[in-house]
Amino acid sequence: MHDLSITRILVEPVLSRARRDFSVWLNDDDHIMSGDEIVAKSFESDALIICHSEMLTKNVVSQFSDRLKIVANYSVGVDHCSLEALKERGIVVTNTPDVLSDATAEIAILLLLGACRRAYEGDQMLRTGTWRHWAPSAMNGIQLTKKKLGIVGMGRVGQTVARRARGFDMEIHYTNRRQLPPELERGAIFHPTPKALFGEVDMISLNCPATPETDNLINTDSIGWMKPGVVLVNTARGRLVDESALIDALNSGHIAAAGLDVFQVEPGGNPAFAKFPNLLMLPHLGSSTHETRKAMGDRALDNLDAYFAGQEPRDRVV
Repeated sequence: MHDLSITRILVEPVLSRARRDFSVWLNDDDHIMSGDEIVAKSFESDALIICHSEMLTKNVVSQFSDRLKIVANYSVGVDHCSLEALKERGIVVTNTPDVLSDATAEIAILLLLGACRRAYEGDQMLRTGTWRHWAPSAMNGIQLTKKKLGIVGMGRVGQTVARRARGFDMEIHYTNRRQLPPELERGAIFHPTPKALFGEVDMISLNCPATPETDNLINTDSIGWMKPGVVLVNTARGRLVDESALIDALNSGHIAAAGLDVFQVEPGGNPAFAKFPNLLMLPHLGSSTHETRKAMGDRALDNLDAYFAGQEPRDRVV
């Protein structure tokens, strides 16, 4: 039986399956493990299951034991891993695509609706007892119906957001590394660059991977390309948004409202955001459903099962 270290507490059905098929060490107090702790586990493990909270930097990977053969990410994104260093060490890396798309798209629509319709402000009025009367001029927000939605990154999640948004009769625009074929576009309008997209749409959903090219994609310059009064939501990675530039745009009103599920610093977010009633925030809940968290774990274990059976893992990244 192979030795498997799991760096965070996963849902019980996944842990039960892992314990059935592997000799499991579990980080049972669920703290975010340091690089040194992960290195130590590499000397006791044939495989790791890690989350996006564990940073496999080049320095960490360089200290791994030769015993470690595979890292199964409990995530789609692998920006927390030095893939080049892992490849050099001959360590296989997998992820969990497909199974997060529906849950993450739901959060994108929740943030879009909540930001546009002033959900946080309304909730606070009721909780603090400050809702005194109904009035035609009170708490008017922005309607989604028939607005132009710009999607940055038309991969699995972006396409799912587009399908959900069509239920509001929204006109879908997108930018992507390459234009999709017509059967995947489903009438969406392609723009070759973010600059070309941002000036055309009323609302923007960030659904692209975090890469050196997309770091701080939302910055002072790119906000300037947007229409005044635009709404921005981010369910991808915090690295995509220059938070100081977002704060300036919220202060000026150039961005009318925003919804964030991810932040530059996690956990914790950005305390400077707390003063903005037109900013709806969630603590990285994109994949947080019982169904999705089980499916992610099963996908990670499927990849381990394939590897140790001498087969190619379905979701191999390197």
